[in-house]
Amino acid sequence: MKPKGYEPRDRTRCEMTKGELIEVIAQRDGFNLKKAEIVVNTICDSMREALQKGERVEIRGFGSFEVREYNAYRGRNPKTGEEVYVRAKKAPFYKPGKELRERINGSRKN
Repeated sequence: MKPKGYEPRDRTRCEMTKGELIEVIAQRDGFNLKKAEIVVNTICDSMREALQKGERVEIRGFGSFEVREYNAYRGRNPKTGEEVYVRAKKAPFYKPGKELRERINGSRKN
């Protein structure tokens, strides 16, 4: 289901950019573009800061975001077959919420 007021620029792509999200919020909720941009940036910045501190972010019905740590390991260069060392790293991880999964799979009425 597309948000009210959302029309993708190119019918072949299925994504929404940050700028398009700002436009949708402005149109749907009667904000001017500047206020909608502030809202979106505040949410994104708050989530980014929480994740950088190692905190988990949960948005009920939408999903949760967390940082996962991956151990170092020995891998192989697929081109040469040479063994390479891959350092330990942290990466953001998103897990969709139950309600979002149900809506995407069509098992929940809007």
